[in-house]
Amino acid sequence: MTRTPLLAACLLTILPIVAGCKIVKNPDPNDVAQSAAQMTDAERMAVLAQDVYEPKLLPYMDDKARAITNILAAIATDLDKAGETFGIPKASEGSPWNFVAKGQGVVVASNRTSRAAKLEVDVTGDSKADLTVQLGPVIKGTALRDSASFFVFTDFRDQIEFAKLARALNDVASAAIDLPEGDLIGQSVRFTGAFSLPKQRDPILLVPVQIAVED
Repeated sequence: MTRTPLLAACLLTILPIVAGCKIVKNPDPNDVAQSAAQMTDAERMAVLAQDVYEPKLLPYMDDKARAITNILAAIATDLDKAGETFGIPKASEGSPWNFVAKGQGVVVASNRTSRAAKLEVDVTGDSKADLTVQLGPVIKGTALRDSASFFVFTDFRDQIEFAKLARALNDVASAAIDLPEGDLIGQSVRFTGAFSLPKQRDPILLVPVQIAVED
């Protein structure tokens, strides 16, 4: 057999094997960056919030949480001293104090039908609400974002993007809440969460990262 027919025979043998193979390209980092660039601010911040919530934010909150009764007692005396003792260091002068708190209390009022669903909780035993636990999905404030020291404003493009991060974190926190149906009045709940307090007498609106009905 001459060289040419032999080469042709070899090619005929190899072609079916090649035809059955699928070439898989390695992921191009530029494609990932391009996909991110095509997202809206809200979409990008939603992805970021999901990515950090369980592996990073929850352990951080668990580590930083202080007893709510101690925080409330300190606030009643002096907000700034309470912030210095129990709060998260302020990002800038004039910012509200942010606190990460844990504790338990009795539900004395409830609104589970509103989109801004909430529980009013007594933690001091006087049958009066000491704080509001926001269940959402509409949650006010930026406490989750601002109490987490690893979120730094200068890491974000602008104030709009930073604000959307706060909203995304609230959305993830609300979606993670798993409580029994009903108003829960009279039930004891245990919680961990964050709240901001601009002034001493402002209402305490806590965003929970963990909340459960006590047995």
